[in-house]
Amino acid sequence: MSYSVVESEEHQALRTAVAALGQRYGREYLARTAREGRSPDELWADAAKLGYLGVNLPEEYGGGGGGITELSIVLEELGAAGCPLLMMVVSPAICGTVISRFGTEAQKRAWLPGLADGTRTMAFGITEPEAGSNSHRITTTARRDGDDWILTGRKVFISGVDIADATLIVGRTADARSGRLKPCLFIVPRETPGFSRSVIDMELQAAEKQFELVLEEVRLPADALVGAGPSHAGGVGGEDAGLLQLFAGLNPERIMTAAFAIGMGRYALAKAVDYAKVRQVWKEPVGAHQAIAHPLAQSHIELELARLMMRKAALLYDAGDDMGAGEAANMAKYAAAEACVRAVDQSVHTLGGNGLTREYGLASLITASRVARIAPVSREMILNFVSHQTLGLPKSY
Repeated sequence: MSYSVVESEEHQALRTAVAALGQRYGREYLARTAREGRSPDELWADAAKLGYLGVNLPEEYGGGGGGITELSIVLEELGAAGCPLLMMVVSPAICGTVISRFGTEAQKRAWLPGLADGTRTMAFGITEPEAGSNSHRITTTARRDGDDWILTGRKVFISGVDIADATLIVGRTADARSGRLKPCLFIVPRETPGFSRSVIDMELQAAEKQFELVLEEVRLPADALVGAGPSHAGGVGGEDAGLLQLFAGLNPERIMTAAFAIGMGRYALAKAVDYAKVRQVWKEPVGAHQAIAHPLAQSHIELELARLMMRKAALLYDAGDDMGAGEAANMAKYAAAEACVRAVDQSVHTLGGNGLTREYGLASLITASRVARIAPVSREMILNFVSHQTLGLPKSY
């Protein structure tokens, strides 16, 4: 497909409007909510009221009728203002996309309007203690018991479970024909019996907590299975669409992680540039020295290049090219993570001792910037993907 590197007037207007919202809150707001141990509810509510949270969801269910392209713009601009919303990666991008593409009509009516207007949120549970990035080793299993499903398993590093109305759990069911396990996605309401959570103590300063989940003989009705009947995906749903559903959510997750990282990198870089323009040690501001100016310029270039790949990935995904989007989304996530880490590191270094003070709000980003290198998939696994799928090199595993 063809795609434009130049944003439309509508997308430019969306950037401007979201940037204005972000400036009303900023980094200090997000840091304060994290210190207070609460979620950024005020920003979430305002973003919802303005239609930003559901910009990617279908209009007939209360969304904006756009795609991941528009949602990634929203998250990037909030990040550039210092107040990215992590649950945007999970609730509208992953869960909203999966349900809108594969859910039954009843599931869409039940969940999409609330995800769009921010009154309902959903977490996403895929990572397990032993499986890591290998979705083929997921051990959370689902078995039939009459018309119900029984789920058993564990999940780790699941964001925002305490504030989410439900968690979209990736499990595996036995194929009656082959006996092999295949992925399936289930909607598990927060207070379902047997579904418990415990907070993981993280060094990372973030408003959203991370959880370990235990599913102990969790009983769910038949309609908890995503796409338990015909869906918008050509009539494919339920047990036969688990793999399609999974990747329909993972590609947007990678694109939105790229947006998160690019926004964070832009925020740090802007702080460093402003500082370098006015900080004087000798005669000229430190920004006049190439040892300061060139690394900052390089960071800007790297962030812009990552943004181009993110845009390509989003446009491919919105056009329905899942294979092309998969490759581009992985590349975008990799490029954005690397650019973000380097931008944050150089920004802190530019400020010297001031870069480690709370006043300038950069020190905490040293840890936060590493998240995109690790989650939702490590940079090494992305390099594996590119070497195997793009370059055709033999697998090492």
